[in-house]
Parts: sequence; structure tokens; C-alpha cells
Amino acid sequence: MSEAISNKDWADILVQALPYFKQYVGKTIVVKYGGNAMLNETLKAAVMEDLVLLSTIGIRTVLVHGGGPEINAMLEKTGKESKFINGLRYTDAETMEIVQMVLTGKLNKDIVGLLLQAGGKAVGLSGVDSGLLRAKKIDKDGVDLGFVGDVTEVHPEILETLLDKGYIPVVSTVALGEQGDMSRYNINADTAAAKIAVALKAEKFVQLTNVPGLLRDVNDPSSLISRLDHVAVPSMIATGVISEGMIPKIECNLEAIKGGVPRTYIIDGRVPHALLIEMFSDRGIGTMIV
Repeated sequence: MSEAISNKDWADILVQALPYFKQYVGKTIVVKYGGNAMLNETLKAAVMEDLVLLSTIGIRTVLVHGGGPEINAMLEKTGKESKFINGLRYTDAETMEIVQMVLTGKLNKDIVGLLLQAGGKAVGLSGVDSGLLRAKKIDKDGVDLGFVGDVTEVHPEILETLLDKGYIPVVSTVALGEQGDMSRYNINADTAAAKIAVALKAEKFVQLTNVPGLLRDVNDPSSLISRLDHVAVPSMIATGVISEGMIPKIECNLEAIKGGVPRTYIIDGRVPHALLIEMFSDRGIGTMIV
């Protein structure tokens, strides 16, 4: 049993958090919630509480979610193999139906329900709704990935309307094709979240993942790189410090920075209330890319 926090300690915590409250109230943040970081129900509940608190004090909060593990599970139930090419899910027409069903039909509404239970106001959307996300088929190195798309347009008006009314928009990353293309496309959630952050002129873009952040040595959690200047990224990729699945995450942060987002973060969604620690303390948690 942990020791009770004294009244003075509580007061000190709130006083230390006050400048951060003032800094972000009225500003927009975009949080990308990763599929693997969503698997623990207790941690998921803590994330929902964090998001509701941010929204309640007047921070305009958008949640963009993935759902890889849940999609894998549904494909397995239907006897369909999960296939990845260069880290992207091969998505034929049947797989696209399952992706859309899981992301927009189940996961999105589950998250909205959890936010409502936590006392928040939330509305679930997909990239198709109000033409939020438009995409074109990815042609990567001449390899056909099926209905996998790259975002070409973001129309954030529906998000602005919801944010103005105090709602937390919850976005699943299924997009509509460009004009004349009625196909649906599976979009990488990190990429979509970064582009939404740019379109909304967000103050922060935060990726909640299942790793501590960028590690200098992947086998040593104490080697966390807490602050990364974007100009150092190419050399760190060349030397292998940034490798495999961390490369697209860092690239999404760079895209957000290039688009005008001042600060981007990769933080560990397995730490209870990681989002509040990052937002309202000087401790920092994870990696900040500037």
C-alpha cells in the first residue's frame, strides 16, 4: 500500500502543473493511440481519463487510433492470413471490408463508449465522414499493396466544428479515394494522425506506443533519448539507432514538424497516465522530436 500524499504535496503538484495548464488551454493536440498500446484494459481506462481531463480543462483534443492486433484477430477468425509488405498490411478487397468493419464499426465505437463512461463528450468518425481524409493508392517500389492508401487531402472542418463544441473527435483511419474514386483505403494511423495534426495547426502531436520512446540501445530501457533534434535523424537511421518500426514513427513526427507542429512526442502508453505526465510536468516521458 502506497503512502498517502500530504496536502502540501498535492498543492505543490497542482502549482507545478498550473503553467502547463495555461500554456495549452485553447490549443489543439492530436494523440495517436496505437493498436498494441490499446490491449491492456486498465491502461486503456487511464488513457481515457487523461483525454477527458485534457478536454474538460479546455485543451482541444483529437484522438486518432489504429487497430492492428484486432484486425489480425478478426482475419484469423475468418481464416484469412495477415500479410505485410515493407511494414504495410497487404489489403485486398475482402481484407479492406474487415479493416473497415473492425476500425470504424467496433474499435471506434468502443473507444467512444469508454470516453463517455469516463465523463467526456466524444464523437466517432472515420476518414470517410465529411470527406475528412482523401487518399490515393500507394505504389511503393512497384509492389501492389491492394487498398492501402496515402493521404492526399485533409478536410478538417468537421473536426473543428466538434472541437468548438467541446467534443473529443475519435478518428479511425479509413479514407475515401480522390475525386472519382469511390474505393476505401486503409491508411497507416501514424501517417494519418500526423497529417491531421498539420491540418489543425496543432500545438502537439503525441504518439502513444508500446515502447519507452527512441532507445540508443533497444535492449537497454535506460538508453532512452529524451530529446531529438530532427536534423540528427538521417545519421541515426544510417547508423541503425533508428531502425525497423521506429523509422516510420519518426518520419511521421518529421512530417508534422515540417508542416508547422512545434513539438512531437513518442511516449510509452504502457505507463499509467503517461499523457498527463508528459503534458503537465517537467519530468518528460518518452522522446520529444523538435
